[in-house]
Amino acid sequence: MWKKISFLQKYLVYNIPICMVLGIIFGYYNDPSFLKTLIIPLTFLMVYPMMVNLQIKKVFSRGDGKVQFVAQFINFAIIPFVAFGIGKLFFQNQPLIALGLLLAALLPTSGMTISWTGFAKGNINAAIKMTVIGLIAGSLATPFYAKWLMGAVVEIPLLNVFKQIVLIVFLPMMAGYMTQRFIIWKYGQAKYQKDIKKKFPPISTIGVLGIVFVAMALKSKTIVSQPTLLVSLLVPLLILYALNFTLSTIIGKLFFSRGDGIALVYGTVMRNLSIALAIAMTVFGKQGSDIALIIALAYIIQVQSAAWYVKFTPRIFGKAPEEKAEDIMEIGLFALGNNASLQDAIKLLDEEHIHSIIALSDNNKLLGMLTAEAIIDLLADDVPLERTLGQVKLMPVIDFRYDTPVSVIMKKMKRSHEYKVVVTDDKGNPTGVLTEMDILRTYKEK
Repeated sequence: MWKKISFLQKYLVYNIPICMVLGIIFGYYNDPSFLKTLIIPLTFLMVYPMMVNLQIKKVFSRGDGKVQFVAQFINFAIIPFVAFGIGKLFFQNQPLIALGLLLAALLPTSGMTISWTGFAKGNINAAIKMTVIGLIAGSLATPFYAKWLMGAVVEIPLLNVFKQIVLIVFLPMMAGYMTQRFIIWKYGQAKYQKDIKKKFPPISTIGVLGIVFVAMALKSKTIVSQPTLLVSLLVPLLILYALNFTLSTIIGKLFFSRGDGIALVYGTVMRNLSIALAIAMTVFGKQGSDIALIIALAYIIQVQSAAWYVKFTPRIFGKAPEEKAEDIMEIGLFALGNNASLQDAIKLLDEEHIHSIIALSDNNKLLGMLTAEAIIDLLADDVPLERTLGQVKLMPVIDFRYDTPVSVIMKKMKRSHEYKVVVTDDKGNPTGVLTEMDILRTYKEK
């Protein structure tokens, strides 16, 4: 089942047009009015899963202040007005479509901001912070911008917009954060990062495709009667994204390092189209499908342009520097305190299907590693299961700081014949692990 759901996300650029066509066909031959009852549950399905992985704490981390300021200046002082101008130029007699274009431009960054920044070897930490700041700031600013710029031609129910943003953004954000903390408390940071975290984005994709289907079905009669409508919407979208990519690339190239420049591009070009769709479909009633039409088309351009930009990134910003441990490590690790028993260790190894665990001291420092083979040797020597990890001989742990080049780690692995190392922060606290498979996976994708 998860493979099928992941397929929907992996090929989103194809699946969205397919859902658009299916929605148009369904709405043309059937009465689609009953689909309106699906808007709220599909909206929740679209927004809540992506909130579970939102790293809110990153907002309070220091550093990269300059690139964060410039990113949000572009997001809120330039791009909305560019979108408004394009809307006035192309859709002077179609204010609802112009509003849809503005909504797409008012909600910067999405989870894909982080993913594409990673693919292009940019500053992922800066991209994470941009994503959280952009989502919160965009959600708060959208009602005011919409009222200010479009209130004269489209009735903007300001209070209703705020209510819906609370329901579709901030409540799911709180629920998502609580879900994240519960999962980490229940299963541990390592299992969350390795197995559970990746399951949420594909679930969100189901909601996106569902909303696109409903929006197209409700608008099907108009689309069929005006077959050139979709083409006329693509042109202004292409212009908006082209201007956005060009502006952000020039600023990133001239004023920032390679990593920050790439984060700036994806932190200002990628829009949170899911939230924009949710607002369009829940706030504006019958007019929602008109507004959502151009937002749905934006998905196609956004995904394609982001993928192509990755290919051209080395030509624009130069080749990526050598990868470091933090770039490919698995965040989180399976560990037990020194007072845990051998029985606890066996239980953890069995439940997580892993080969070894890390033993930590009371102040979270590395004590050593305990493997399945070492436990078998201890049991063969009649060591009681109640014996604590602090009372048995542990294997030494190889650890590296997060900023150690991968080439250095590989050489150490070769010399020591140990292919699992612990990655620590600048204070020596363990933050994750790096194995031979992480390295091989990286070279596979080159």
